[in-house]
Amino acid sequence: MALEHALLVSLTERAGSGYELARRFDKSIGYFWSATHQQIYRVLKRMEESGWVTAESVNQQGKPDKKVYSVAPAGQAEIARWLAEPTDAAPARDELGVKIRAAAYGDIDAICAEVARHRAQHAQRLDEYRLSEKKFFPAPDQLSGTALHQYLVLRAGIRAESGYLEWCDEVLQALRPRKGEHRP
Repeated sequence: MALEHALLVSLTERAGSGYELARRFDKSIGYFWSATHQQIYRVLKRMEESGWVTAESVNQQGKPDKKVYSVAPAGQAEIARWLAEPTDAAPARDELGVKIRAAAYGDIDAICAEVARHRAQHAQRLDEYRLSEKKFFPAPDQLSGTALHQYLVLRAGIRAESGYLEWCDEVLQALRPRKGEHRP
């Protein structure tokens, strides 16, 4: 997937300026596909040049005009083409996993501290996901269409973070010395 597709999805859900898209990325799509604000602006310009999006200039009181982007018919066609294209499972790239595999060659306490740090970050993200679930999807059994699709992606994030926390707990339990046990 290219950033273009993530932006098209976001703009299909709601038109917006580059700034608004960047803020949406920070709060939702960015959990699954990251991009800097500069990348978003560069790609929006390219997408406009390709005819995938249109931009309407909107006057603002006391501020420079802003461009509000929306998906053009060519962008809708690209979304349809991309949706029909097979997607391969993403290869796992987890530096922490490689560090754990090498734990015998270093400081186990340092590895445990790093696992605990990762655990805390994932616990915070899980809390954010659960707050979003309560706030935006209080009645999931009544969802349909776009709201259902957004909810399903959020549920994938909740399950992934829950699984990661369980794994961190397992690693910490396995690596920390048991009572009376000494490490070399």
